[in-house]
Amino acid sequence: MMPEHIVKSFDEELNELNNTIVQMGGLAEAQIAESVQALVKRDAEAAARVIAEDKRIDALERDVDSMTVRLLALRQPMAEDLRAIVVALKISSDLERIGDYAKNIAKRISTLTQTPPQESVHTLRRMAAIVQSMIKTVLDAYIERDLDRANDVIQRDEEVDTLHTSLFRELLTYMMEDASNITPCTHLLFVAKNIERSGDHATNIAENVQFLVSGTSLTDDRPKGDESSTVVVEPRTAEAKGTI
Repeated sequence: MMPEHIVKSFDEELNELNNTIVQMGGLAEAQIAESVQALVKRDAEAAARVIAEDKRIDALERDVDSMTVRLLALRQPMAEDLRAIVVALKISSDLERIGDYAKNIAKRISTLTQTPPQESVHTLRRMAAIVQSMIKTVLDAYIERDLDRANDVIQRDEEVDTLHTSLFRELLTYMMEDASNITPCTHLLFVAKNIERSGDHATNIAENVQFLVSGTSLTDDRPKGDESSTVVVEPRTAEAKGTI
């Protein structure tokens, strides 16, 4: 049996690791919200702040890497403690990717401000709001070790996928109807994919929370509603457009 002071020190290090994950998650959630808000408002200065803030998430991921290596090397954890450390490492990677997607959205805003506004940004805002909620819920699930909240996040990913498919079809239609829409709609397609992938990473975190709590991985496929890879949009004829 380990001396009490060693056990206490180990618990403190695990708490520090958990707190760093939560801090990363809060930043990632805020970055998604702020990048899409900058997109809707066509605010290039706000977008630049989002790009700059990504460095904070990257730095926290490096902190998590260092902490997990130290804990594994010096503490040789087992069972639930080992799962907590491995899961923290995986979650930090997912959160770092969400931060990258927010930065990628922000990078497109300066170009989009030079093109006419598109109504589709409101659907993007709705998608982003769902993903932001998923990130918040999955962080709560991680903190509370709550399987129900983790499962709720997994189920909600299908809603994001469905919106992404609908928006993909809509943007393709706009591009075929008017060539001047090609540039802004192409950028918005990438933005939509960035948001959809952020939802996937939130779902990854939820699955890792399930593993953390139960010690077993999911065997069932997660629900998917993204059919954008199979979407075919036929050009509208002149008669259908009402021009003849």
